[in-house]
This record gives sequence, structure tokens and C-alpha cells, in this order.
Amino acid sequence: MKPQHWPLYGLRLRTPRLELRLPDLELLDELASVAADGVHAPDEMPFTVPWTAVPPEERGKVVFQHVLSTVANWSVRDWALSLAVLCEGKVVGRQDLMAKDFAVTGQVSTGSWLGLTHQGRGIGTEMRAAALHLAFAGLGARTAVSAAMTDNPRSLGVSRRLGYLPDGLTVAAVRGAPVTLQRLRMDRARWEECRSIDATVEGLDGCREEFGA
Repeated sequence: MKPQHWPLYGLRLRTPRLELRLPDLELLDELASVAADGVHAPDEMPFTVPWTAVPPEERGKVVFQHVLSTVANWSVRDWALSLAVLCEGKVVGRQDLMAKDFAVTGQVSTGSWLGLTHQGRGIGTEMRAAALHLAFAGLGARTAVSAAMTDNPRSLGVSRRLGYLPDGLTVAAVRGAPVTLQRLRMDRARWEECRSIDATVEGLDGCREEFGA
């Protein structure tokens, strides 16, 4: 695929084990299948938008449509980069990097999920480290923020290992019930101090202006 008219398809993030890239249709179908196979236990809901609370075939469709929508709705002032995560050439999950008015705020946020069979191997930490490398080293971000439910130790553990610091609590409504979220924040100096996973970015020069960097 030659990404002449949408150069973001040429962007590549790499770590020792992973490659992250905007999925073409074939790769997106694989990503949707990973989602359909499950990303958390049936009695859990780690997401404030409960997109997984549907039958498997619908869950895959939701992922397929959502990733396409991030391309269709992209603007310099409001963007969401939704990357397929490949480990040893196999799709294992998704890593998102998002921002609004990045040229003004210099702030990004992240979101992610992994297929159930790929969890517990440190992949979640490595793929978010890749996204942070793009944000800070590639785009010149000043801060990165995240949030996770207080009863989601895996997500909070990833943030802690990467150097995020607590930034207060907030409450959200999920399926008609209140949930408490731990907000997290990391500035550029903290990222430089805590970074421990090697990462590289390729293809950014051809699409840097799309981020408002």
C-alpha cells in the first residue's frame, strides 16, 4: 500500500518486540477478530465506553468501524491515532494516541486494549511506551495524561511502570452506575527520567503536519 493521500499509513513505531501501525483493511480485519475473541473477563468492564458489552461478532464490527472513523474524522485540531499492535508479526491489540488542539496544549492522551490471550506478558507497557515516544520525541508533546478505574490494577500498573504520577480522582457513569477513575499525568521531564524501553519512529516526516506538531 502506497499511502500517497493519507501518509499516516506509512507511520511505524517499533520497540524490541512490537510494531505499531495504522491498519489497512486486511490488518484491521485481524484486529477486529482479536477483539471478537475477548479482551477482558465477562464479569468485568474496564472501559468508560462499554464497547465490549455486545456479542463477539458485533464487538469485531465495532472495532472495524471505529478505526475507520478515526481516519474519516481526523483533523489537525482533533485527532485520534488508532494503531494495530503486532508482536512477532501477529496482531495482539490496539494502542491509541489522541489530542485536541495539540498545537496549543501540547497534551496527548492514550487508550489501549489487548486480546485476552496476549495479556500478562508486558506487551501493554511496551506498546504504550511506543506511543509516548511518538508523542514526546516525535511530536514534541509537553504532557501525557491517562486514566483508569481504581479497580483496574493492570492498567494502573502500566502507568506506574512508565512514570505517570497520580493526578486526582474523578467519577464517571458506566452502564448506569458510578465508577471512580484515577487520573494520571506525566510531563516531558518525567518521561525523559523514567523512559526505559527503546522505541523508534519511522515515516513521521511525511505526516507531521497532520498532528499540528
